Amino acid sequence: MEAVRKVQFVDAEAIAQRFVAARLDAVALPEFPGPLPPDLANAYAVQDYAIDMWPDEIAGWKIGRIPDEHEVRLGAKSLAGPIFRKNVQVSTPGLLVEYGMFVGGFAAVEAEFIFEIGRDAPAGKMNWTTTDAVAIVKRMLVGVEMAGSPLKTINVIGPQAVVSDFGNNAGLILGPEVPNWVERAPSDLVSETFIYGKSVGRGSAANIVGGPLEALRFVAELCGKRRRPLKAGMLISTGATNGIHDVGIGEIARVEFKGIGAVQCAATRRLPTPR
Repeated sequence: MEAVRKVQFVDAEAIAQRFVAARLDAVALPEFPGPLPPDLANAYAVQDYAIDMWPDEIAGWKIGRIPDEHEVRLGAKSLAGPIFRKNVQVSTPGLLVEYGMFVGGFAAVEAEFIFEIGRDAPAGKMNWTTTDAVAIVKRMLVGVEMAGSPLKTINVIGPQAVVSDFGNNAGLILGPEVPNWVERAPSDLVSETFIYGKSVGRGSAANIVGGPLEALRFVAELCGKRRRPLKAGMLISTGATNGIHDVGIGEIARVEFKGIGAVQCAATRRLPTPR
């Protein structure tokens, strides 16, 4: 195992370069671009290299569930990836938000509850409780994560691939604010996703591992340990509440959040990012 780990450490920067180039050029990757990281630590090493190469600032973080079959082997229930500033959009009631997907890659929509951070996390803080997490929250919003990667099989390959490529994130659409969120149980935060008017998933924030606050606690602690502490204004997308729903170019998704509002979006062809 140590030999594999050493080889992967050497390969981390090269893998990051290939993912970043594919994203910048808006082209698909036929396979994982190198040896698969043997564990999450090495996958986050790839992600760190890629973050440093990407021509934009981090606006926040997405959190994803690690499938049950991988939990024991990887020693974690959740994973995280960066959301970049230029990929954040705001939904206007009644209007359609367009976002770019990687043709030949992976694309999906996820209904999420999103925290906006109100103040910087304490520098050097590496251990967090949910009480600590609540203390830095400004507000909660609803929204849609556009999951996306140049690698079509990213979820099939597994969590190490997901972490390596920005957590399989392609952007975030912000919807209305959630009133009285502190007083509401996760099971009361209900969402339903429709594609072309057909319901494809219904659920609640109770489907997030430990609920939204545990997701926030997890990412605050992870970012502290990675020396990337949360900052005021960052957006934390806490996880899919009613499933991960694949979309293709032109498909219109509408995500309704019970008693709060809705977000409507459509996938378009992603264009290369100017260098």
